[in-house]
Amino acid sequence: MNFVSTRGRTPTTSIDDALAAGLAHDGGLYVPETLAALPAFAPQPTLAATAQRLLAPCFEGSRLRDALDALCDEAYAFDAPLRPLAGPGDHVLELFHGPTAAFKDYAARFLAAALSALRDDEGDTDIVVATSGDTGAAVAAAFHGRPGFRVTILYPQGRVSPRQAHGLECWGGNVRAFRVAGSFDDCQRMAKAVLADADLRARRRLTSANSISLGRLLPQMAYYAHAGAQHLAAHGTVPGFVVPTGNLGNACAAVLAQRMGAPVGPIVLACNANDALPRYFGGADYAAQPTRATLANAMDVGAPSNFERLRHLFGGDDAALRAAIVAVSVDDATIRETIRAAQARHGIVPCPHTATALHVLETLRERGDARPWAVVATAHPAKFETIVEPLVGAAVPPPPALADCLARPAHGEALPADAQALREALLDD
Repeated sequence: MNFVSTRGRTPTTSIDDALAAGLAHDGGLYVPETLAALPAFAPQPTLAATAQRLLAPCFEGSRLRDALDALCDEAYAFDAPLRPLAGPGDHVLELFHGPTAAFKDYAARFLAAALSALRDDEGDTDIVVATSGDTGAAVAAAFHGRPGFRVTILYPQGRVSPRQAHGLECWGGNVRAFRVAGSFDDCQRMAKAVLADADLRARRRLTSANSISLGRLLPQMAYYAHAGAQHLAAHGTVPGFVVPTGNLGNACAAVLAQRMGAPVGPIVLACNANDALPRYFGGADYAAQPTRATLANAMDVGAPSNFERLRHLFGGDDAALRAAIVAVSVDDATIRETIRAAQARHGIVPCPHTATALHVLETLRERGDARPWAVVATAHPAKFETIVEPLVGAAVPPPPALADCLARPAHGEALPADAQALREALLDD
């Protein structure tokens, strides 16, 4: 399978080159040139086995083809269980059982293993990643200590939870974390600027580990396909997914899995008060919005990068895209109430992001929707203890891997919201 840029000004590219580049040279995002339809999708015994089957067409002709099984075994070494909720037909897909307690661990580990396998001896590669809370920690954990890689994390100062900030700054070694005086959109703009800087690229080997990277997008298809196949085998029906989203990478992965023939039903996007997507899917022209700080901070994105990718997958046909996906905005007051009531209503304690999806599920049920749905739980609630614990009236202990991160000292650096400042930091490293 080959890949093209959403902007159409980069030659058709192999997956190996697309993984190494991160962002296409014309500033676009890589997408499959054509989508390979899978044959009838039988349930696989493990998440890793599902990933191997789903990703195999993407790696035809790749130097990684023979190593794909091993890459998947490494990346998907922890499960993504689909558990029933209290309501009939309601499930939760738990994606927070990895080393940094967030869904981004799966794809970050796959990307790190893939880039390590593709690595030559011609010098170090700089991984530049903007994060609204969870991406940076997952990338740091995946690349920490790997020879030949340096990681630069950009996160918006004061706009992530204290435990998220610690998880970004606790690595050291080949990982640097910068507290940017701005929003996530500023961090994302800075990362894109340096990745598109031809002079800098001539001096440093640069790539991205954000969801703009194909190496992050494709691996995220696996848990949707695996959960859908499990549900189909157990209940005879294909579930829909309510996906909390900010930058749209996780949702794009669900769409890709669906269009490749995996048992993925309807997709609903749960957004916070940053409502660029709900406005668009409600019929307005797409327009980026100023970022608003919310309780669900990892979704505080006013200009989601992957909208360009999602629109491309539908051939730029806005009517078809709006017919395929629904997006709902959830405000902070509703997030608080959903967290407070979730134990009694659903039998779980959610993080603020998962709470947006739970509220959307509740709305669907109130409107008489009887289809099976799975809420995507994107992070462990212990990462947001200052929000969750007062609402549920109890401590939420961190899982062991997260506790290990919190026990390490943190080392962050301040950086203005300026691409030139980031460029200088990269050259000084």
